[in-house]
Amino acid sequence: MAYLSSKALEAMGFKALGKNVKISDCAKIYNPETIAIGDHSRIDDFCVVSGQVSIGKYCHITPMCLVAGGKPGITLSDFCTLAYGVKVFAQSDDYSGSTMVNSLVPKTYKNEYLSAVLLKRQVIVGAGSVIFPGVTLEEGCSIGAMTLVNKSTKPWGIYAGNPARRIKDRSKNLLELERQFLNENQA
Repeated sequence: MAYLSSKALEAMGFKALGKNVKISDCAKIYNPETIAIGDHSRIDDFCVVSGQVSIGKYCHITPMCLVAGGKPGITLSDFCTLAYGVKVFAQSDDYSGSTMVNSLVPKTYKNEYLSAVLLKRQVIVGAGSVIFPGVTLEEGCSIGAMTLVNKSTKPWGIYAGNPARRIKDRSKNLLELERQFLNENQA
């Protein structure tokens, strides 16, 4: 995987760009002026990131993810990971048939649902999962592969299924590891 140079990243005109950010030259970034990326974060091959998006420190968006912030926005807090093929949406069309759908149709004919998405610190979302508009994944949540998250979670849970349901608690041991990591890697 080849990453864009620091010079190329700076030329893109991000809202904010931390140090040691890595973005694949095969990723697609739309509206970089609305995107903020924290230190030591990485976006891999074949990802699409668009709209209002804020990515914290030490976040990893692995290959083939979609982060569609639109106007409401998506926030990934520090130490979040999106595994292969995760899709996060901050807006959706009305599929009931009451209105038209499609990005080519003017808004006067549509009824879009727009609501911000928040992934709090130390959230990991498993491969192929989908996060719907308006969802908050509370601190420390782990979302199993192929999970459909259409409601907000409670902290430090492991969630899986369609729709997502809490299956057990997640250990908080990683918080001590985070403290050690940050102490060893302070610049």
